[in-house]
Amino acid sequence: MFYYLLKYVLLGPLLRLVFRPRTEGLEHVPSSGAAIVAGNHLSFSDHFLMPAVLKRRITFLAKAEYFTGPGLKGRLTAFFFHSAGQIPVDRSGKEAGQAAIREGLGVLGRGELLGIYPEGTRSHDGRLYKGKVGVAVMALKAGVPVVPCAMIGTFEAQPPGRRIPRIRPVVIRFGEPLDFSRYAGMENEKAVLRAATDEIMYAILALSGQEYVDRYATVVKAEDAGRGAEGRSRFPRMPLS
Repeated sequence: MFYYLLKYVLLGPLLRLVFRPRTEGLEHVPSSGAAIVAGNHLSFSDHFLMPAVLKRRITFLAKAEYFTGPGLKGRLTAFFFHSAGQIPVDRSGKEAGQAAIREGLGVLGRGELLGIYPEGTRSHDGRLYKGKVGVAVMALKAGVPVVPCAMIGTFEAQPPGRRIPRIRPVVIRFGEPLDFSRYAGMENEKAVLRAATDEIMYAILALSGQEYVDRYATVVKAEDAGRGAEGRSRFPRMPLS
């Protein structure tokens, strides 16, 4: 299978050599059964580094643009993500969000690991932003635990707009699984979904040490772009300890 060829032969060894990723809390990821791994999203490299250190296969909900890009680069990117078993997600509206949830529930229904970035997009400035409630919907509907994950150092290695990553070590930190069984049957309650999502984001925050912004990243990113501040980091480099 191409996923394991990438992980163990083509890409995984290179990533471990270049980034020398240090993992913490890997024992918190269930060795079997369905679970969601919810992480912060600082860099394009996140898509490859987390799967490289996990012992199990993980399927990510990836933005549809990775599958529809023009030219040779677009075709190669689409081939890579399709071959790695990643699922394209249209982020253009409410119906698209429902489709993403259905795809995610399908992965969980097969007893697999599902990877998701609750912020919905990469952080453009290194801060952690408000999470979207889709992660809570899937956790409650599927009745599965959520493992918080923090990528540390990937923003400095490959911030948005940088094609070739800098060679530097990173830390991938996993927290204890979050159990939302107390909310069983309440996946249509907005207040419950918001509370569960915030709990997930605060767990990620505790692991990453980032500055937290209680607003959606897409909104702030658009505002910063309008002010000519796109890509400018207001977040100091995080220590790797």
